[in-house]
Amino acid sequence: MTAAASPQRRIPVGVLGATGAVGQTFIRLLADHPWFEVAAVAASERSSGKRYRDAAHWLSGDMPSRVGDLIVTVCDPAEVPASIVFSALDSDAAQEVEAAFARAGKLVLSNARNFRMDADVPLLIPEVNPDHLALLPIQRAARNWSGAIVTNSNCSTMVIALALAPLHQAFGVEQLFVTTLQALSGAGYPGVPSLDILGNIIPFIGGGEEEKIESEPLKILGTFERGAVTPACMRVSAQVNRVAVEHGHTACMSVKLATAATPEEATHALRSWTGAIAELALPSAPAQPVIVTTERDRPQPRRDVNAGNGMSVVVGRVRADPMLDLRLVAMGHNTIRGAAGASILNAELMFARGLLAI
Repeated sequence: MTAAASPQRRIPVGVLGATGAVGQTFIRLLADHPWFEVAAVAASERSSGKRYRDAAHWLSGDMPSRVGDLIVTVCDPAEVPASIVFSALDSDAAQEVEAAFARAGKLVLSNARNFRMDADVPLLIPEVNPDHLALLPIQRAARNWSGAIVTNSNCSTMVIALALAPLHQAFGVEQLFVTTLQALSGAGYPGVPSLDILGNIIPFIGGGEEEKIESEPLKILGTFERGAVTPACMRVSAQVNRVAVEHGHTACMSVKLATAATPEEATHALRSWTGAIAELALPSAPAQPVIVTTERDRPQPRRDVNAGNGMSVVVGRVRADPMLDLRLVAMGHNTIRGAAGASILNAELMFARGLLAI
C-alpha cells in the first residue's frame, strides 16, 4: 500500500444541512481541502434562495468568502449538482433525504444515526474497519439504488472506538463500562440553555445517546466475513453527561480484556498503533490517530482537543482497574473527529480505493 494519488482536479461536493453547527464545520474543513471543493450548499426551505452568508448564523472564525456567495438550495437531489454529498442533517430529516440522494445515484457521507446500524451500511472509521466498505455492493443490490450511504459514528462512539481498537486488536475487549463528559457543541446551536449548564452537569442526553454508545462500537470493531459484519463479542454499559465544555468529548473507561495485559503492555499497544490506512497519507488522516499521554492530569479538552488538527484521540491515565483489567481516559474533538472530519476522511479513503464516481 502506498500514498494515495491526488485527483487531477478538486472534486465538487455538496453539503446538506450546511447552515447548522456541523454543516459549518464541513464548510471550514473543506475550504482549503486539496481534493474536494464545496460546489453546493443545501438546507431547509426557510434558507433556500438566500446566499449562504445570509442564511447561516456563522459561529467560528471567518466564513470562506467563496462559499458565502453560494445560493442555498433545498435538500433535493435534483437541486444539488454534485455526485458526492456530506450530510449534517438532523435525524428527523435524514431518513428520507439521504435515501433520496442515494436512490438518485449520489454518494452520501452521513453523520446522522438513521442508517448506522443497518446491516448493509458501513459504519466506518478508516483506521479501524476499512474492509467494511465491502458492504457497498451488497447495499446497492439490496436497495436497488445506484448511489450509496456511508456513515460515521456517534461523536462519543468515535472517541471510544478509536481508543479501544488497539486494545481489542492486541488483547480482545470483553466488557466496557464508560462514562462520558460531552461538550456543548455536541448539542448543536443554540443547544443547551446557558442557565441549564453554567455551574452544572446534566446527566442525560436525548436521542438514544447511551444506546448508541452501547451498540455502535460492536459493529465498528466487528469483522466482515461472508458478506456481513459480525459484531464484536463485548458488552458495553454507558452513562452520558453534558458538561460546560465548548469542544471535546471525554470518556472515562474501565475495560475487561480477553487476554490480561499490564498497563505498560496496554500503553505500548496504544502508542504503537497506527491504524489500517497509515501508508495512504490521506489529507485528513492524523499521523497518530491515538496519542498517549503519561501526564497524570491529561487529557484535557482545553489543552488537547486540537491534537492532530482535531483528528487524533488523546488517551491518558492508563492504569490497573481493581474490578476489571484496565482504566483509561480518552478525549477527542466531537465536531471534527466525531462528525465532519470523520465524514471527510471516509470520502478520502473511498477516493483512494477508487470508490468515488467523479
